[in-house]
Amino acid sequence: MPAPPSSSATLTAGDHPATRYGPALTLLASLFFMWGFITVINNTLLPHLRSVFELNYTQTTLIESVWFIAYFVASIPSAKLIERVGYQKSLVIGLLIMAAGALGMMLAASLPSYGVTLTMLFIIASGITLLQVAANPYVAVVGKPETASSRLNLVQAMNSAGTMLAPLFGAYLILGRSKGGTSSADVVLTPAERLADAQSVILPYGLVAVVLVVLAIVIARFPLPAMGSSTARLAKEERKKHSLWSHRNLVFGIPAIFIYLIAEIGVANLFVNFVSQPDIANLTHEQAGRYLSFLWGGMMVGRFVGSAIMQKVDAGKVLAAFATGSFIVMLVAVFSHGPVAMWALILVGLGHSIMFPTIFTLGIRGLGPLTEEGSGLLIMAIAGGSLVVVQGWLADNYGLQNSFLLTAACELYILFYALWGSRPTHALPDQHLE
Repeated sequence: MPAPPSSSATLTAGDHPATRYGPALTLLASLFFMWGFITVINNTLLPHLRSVFELNYTQTTLIESVWFIAYFVASIPSAKLIERVGYQKSLVIGLLIMAAGALGMMLAASLPSYGVTLTMLFIIASGITLLQVAANPYVAVVGKPETASSRLNLVQAMNSAGTMLAPLFGAYLILGRSKGGTSSADVVLTPAERLADAQSVILPYGLVAVVLVVLAIVIARFPLPAMGSSTARLAKEERKKHSLWSHRNLVFGIPAIFIYLIAEIGVANLFVNFVSQPDIANLTHEQAGRYLSFLWGGMMVGRFVGSAIMQKVDAGKVLAAFATGSFIVMLVAVFSHGPVAMWALILVGLGHSIMFPTIFTLGIRGLGPLTEEGSGLLIMAIAGGSLVVVQGWLADNYGLQNSFLLTAACELYILFYALWGSRPTHALPDQHLE
C-alpha cells in the first residue's frame, strides 16, 4: 500500500537536529487536541440525535460507525496525497476538509436530515484521517525508539485534553440548549421541539469551523521541517528485501488497534445513555454529558502518568497492567448498579488512556524501513471504531448494561497483545531522529 512519507524512512536527521523539532511537535500537539475535541463532540451529539430523529441504539451507533469507516476508506488516499503534495500542505488540506464538514453540519441541522448528518460526519472524519496518517508516525520517530511510546503518550495527552473539554462544550452548547438534553430520558418530543433541538448544533459547529480555518492558516505559514527525498528513495529499495508479515508485533498489533477502538468508542458513545438510566445515576443527558468529561479527563491523566512510567518500565508491561485494570472495572460496570456502575465506567478511561499510543509504537517497533507501511496499516485499523454498531445491536437485544461485556472481551485481547503478541520477531534496526 502507499506509505505516508512522514515516517522514519523519510526524515533526514543530519539536516534537522532535535532542537528544531520542538516547535513542530508543539504545533502538532494542537492538531491532536483538535481532532480529539471534534471526535468527542460526537459523544454528546449522539444522544442528541437519538432524540431528534427518534433512533434506536443500532441507528444511533451507526452514526459513529460511519465516522470510523472513513478511516478505512480515506487512509490510502491520504497517504497518496501526502506523497504528492507533501506533509505541510496535507495538514492544511485536512483541516480545511474538517472545516467544510463542520459547515455542512450546520446545513444538516437546518434541514434537519439524518442522511446529510451522516455524510458530513464522514467528511470531517476523512480530514482527521489525513492528519492521523501523518502525525502519529512522525511523533513516534522523533527521538530514541525505546522512548517512542512515552513520547507519543505525552503528545496524545493533548488529544485527551481535547476529549476532556469537548463534553463540557457539547453539554453546554448542544444538550444544554435543547429540550431533549434537559428533560428526563423517557420524555417524547413534539415535532416542533425536535426541529428546535436539531438547530441547536448550528452555533457549536460554526465555532468549530472558524477555529479549524484559523489553525489551517497558522500551519500553512509555519516553518515545519522538510522531508528528505533522498532517504526515501534508499528506504524504498531496502523495503523490497523484507516482509511486513514476518513481524509478529505488527501482525497482532493491527487487530489490537481495531479491537481497542471498539472498546473505547463503545464506552464513550453509550456513556450518556448508560448513566442516564434510573437504576444507574438517573441523570438528564445534559448532566450525564458533564460526567463524560471525567471519563476523558482520566485518559489525559493516564497518558501523562503512563508517559512518565514508560521512561523506566517496559511499555508492554505497562500496557498489560492497564488492560487488566480495564477488564476489572468493566465487569464492575456490568454487574453492579447505581453510582458504583457509573464510576466504574468512568474509571475505564484511565485504563484506556495509554492503549492506542502504546499499541501503535509497539506495533512499529523493529520494522526499520518497513515503518511507513506498518504505520499506514495501524492507522487503517482505527476503522475498528465502526463496529461500535455491534454494541448498539447488543444493547437493543440484550440490554445496554450487558452490552459492555463486549468491551470486557476487548480488554482481554489487549492483555494478550501486551504479554505475547507485542514481542518483536525478525526485528530490523530502528531508524529515528536524535
